[in-house]
Amino acid sequence: MEVLASHGCYGGVQRIYLHDSSAIGLPMRFSVFLPPLALQRHRVPVLFYLAGLTCTEETFPAKSGAQRIAAKLGIAIVAPDTSPRGANVPGEAASWDFGSGAGWYLDATEEPWRRHWRMESYLVDELMPLVGGSLSVDIARAGIFGHSMGGHGALTLALRHPGKFRAVSALAPVVAPSLCPWGVKAFGGYLGADRELWKAHDASELMSAQPSAPYPGGILIDQGIDDKFLAEQLRPEIFEAACTRATQPLTLRRHAGYDHSYYFVASFMADHLRHHARHLH
Repeated sequence: MEVLASHGCYGGVQRIYLHDSSAIGLPMRFSVFLPPLALQRHRVPVLFYLAGLTCTEETFPAKSGAQRIAAKLGIAIVAPDTSPRGANVPGEAASWDFGSGAGWYLDATEEPWRRHWRMESYLVDELMPLVGGSLSVDIARAGIFGHSMGGHGALTLALRHPGKFRAVSALAPVVAPSLCPWGVKAFGGYLGADRELWKAHDASELMSAQPSAPYPGGILIDQGIDDKFLAEQLRPEIFEAACTRATQPLTLRRHAGYDHSYYFVASFMADHLRHHARHLH
């Protein structure tokens, strides 16, 4: 791993790393906040944050305001990029909601995406072991959360990989991508026309198929009522109903006056960090 940037932050350090990814087949960047305890060589719990459409590995550390609370709680935060970069795939930069900046945290099966668009394998099979083996973090005490497309990723990866994450939460997540325009475009392009295959990457479908509550300690979701994407793209009521069927405890908070921006994300970041801390410490 190569350190591209390193900044002192609330007694800890905020870094950007670059490494050659075997899962993606290209160099990948990710950010890491290490709290003061980690710099003292104590292995600390770690949160994986997944960002939304058009974001990079720098969006979360620059806009979320998470480091102050994470430093106090003694939790590291890792934020990967949202897709491969520089693959030179035809059409990868043609739209803002597909291709570059829009990996959707799954492994593509369709050409020409299947070679490099392997974000699920990258995160679970490569980045997690890399971070656990290279930094002062305890990968056995990991949580996952995210915003928008990243909220989709957090929920689906938590449900698809039981035992990998002790806690999960999301902010304004895409919870039923099979039924929204963003998801239909992404899944059709990455996974093909067979909608039955899409269910394996749809958080509401995955939750509906659970025989019992996969996270008995509860899932936290925050949603702004003034979010312009709420009715068409996000549809949290679908995941809420799925949790009811699975007897999964869910705290779904709806907030008047809040939109889809990082002003919303930053406003409720401390609650999400504390939610994870209760399960990771």
